[in-house]
Amino acid sequence: MTAQNSATRPTSIAVGGSATGTRPQTRGTLLALLGVVAFSLTFPATAWGLESFGPWSLVALRSVLAAVIAGGFLLAARVPLPAREHWAGLAVVAGGVVVGFPLLTTLALTTSTTSHAAVVVGLLPLTTAALSALRTGARPSRRFWAAALAGAAVVLAFTVAQSGGSLSAGDAYLFAALLVCAAGYTEGGRLARVLPGWQVVGWALVLCLPLTVAGSALGLAYEPVHLTGHGLAGLVWAAAGSTFLGLYVWYRGMAEIGAPRASQLQLAQPLLTLVWSVALLGEHLSPAAPVAACAVLVCIAVTQRVK
Repeated sequence: MTAQNSATRPTSIAVGGSATGTRPQTRGTLLALLGVVAFSLTFPATAWGLESFGPWSLVALRSVLAAVIAGGFLLAARVPLPAREHWAGLAVVAGGVVVGFPLLTTLALTTSTTSHAAVVVGLLPLTTAALSALRTGARPSRRFWAAALAGAAVVLAFTVAQSGGSLSAGDAYLFAALLVCAAGYTEGGRLARVLPGWQVVGWALVLCLPLTVAGSALGLAYEPVHLTGHGLAGLVWAAAGSTFLGLYVWYRGMAEIGAPRASQLQLAQPLLTLVWSVALLGEHLSPAAPVAACAVLVCIAVTQRVK
């Protein structure tokens, strides 16, 4: 991986495609889907991590480890510092997806199950598409918005039913996480059109390093640590899988197919998270899951095909 050959070619954000753009759109969709799979493991990994670390320690440590990985790539490739006009956008990415979303969702998971926390992901695609339209001027069609709203409704209905229809004390954290993450995704997708996606992630992580190192020291000093295999595995995946690899392929995919279109692939994320919750955490999954999964896949197919 080098700084010269990793850049994604600038493309306009659009919902539709053309014959000449079929291959980049297919590649972008596959990359974005890989990011969704990585993100879907974040909540179960966080639940595992909380077995060993407090919420503040876990978030700070995962960011420090991810920054070390990203910094190693940046140094190995001898990547120059980003231009001054990109630093404000990188700060939004850092505040939204490196610090804000992990911290808020981790705090929520201290009182909520992963199934309930998946509600925020059910709203994230719609929020990201809306913020992207405001930020970039993209204008998806009415059919796109109808399919996006339908998919969000299906996911919300399913995940709320899965959690028993009640709201937890962590819902304020979850809705705040929704907003900051959508802002970070939107800005990161815009930057990934002029910078390689892995550099967007890398510089955002490095930008937060002084804060996360200090947060790690304070968290470890004041929160108890009980090391377990699950706890360490959760920390490693949250850092290397969700924070670095997941964001890298996500921004690469978003740069090629556009933020509105890529965001709708995340409609599948809550359902994947519920599957991982059953397999890894032993949580109960409703028999309605296959029905909801099929409905969501139909909505995703519509958002990927409309112009």
